[in-house]
Amino acid sequence: MKMMKSLLFLTALTAVIFSCQNNYGSHASTDKLAPSTDSANFTTIQWLDSVKDFGTITEGQKLEVSFKFRNSGDKPLVIERVTPTCGCTVADPPKEPIAPGKEGEIRGVFDSNGRIGPNHKTLTVLSNTRPSTEKSLVFTVIVNKKA
Repeated sequence: MKMMKSLLFLTALTAVIFSCQNNYGSHASTDKLAPSTDSANFTTIQWLDSVKDFGTITEGQKLEVSFKFRNSGDKPLVIERVTPTCGCTVADPPKEPIAPGKEGEIRGVFDSNGRIGPNHKTLTVLSNTRPSTEKSLVFTVIVNKKA
């Protein structure tokens, strides 16, 4: 019984320690708020495209996707993170803040290997924007079996 209590205590302690660590990525530092939580530095974003249909490709092709945007606010725009819905897509967000009035691009690559049929994929963007810090970018593609 004592062993069980010790194990339970260690598990709880580990959970507390890991839940307190900063998990905001490369744009955050330990003495500042993450861009997506510091409302004093929020800006606005204009998506030039956020939904795309790529038609049909053949299985095995790697499809390059991109979504363009403009910083329509008056503070630097920080793309904190871009999260694809699955491992078949890899996202490449801008590494540096985008100045007010300037344009940027979020790129990605979809690996169609083993993805036969209709595919509906989402990239979730987290940034220092209002009225929402999250935006879903969507693309669709039909993958035909390799002949």
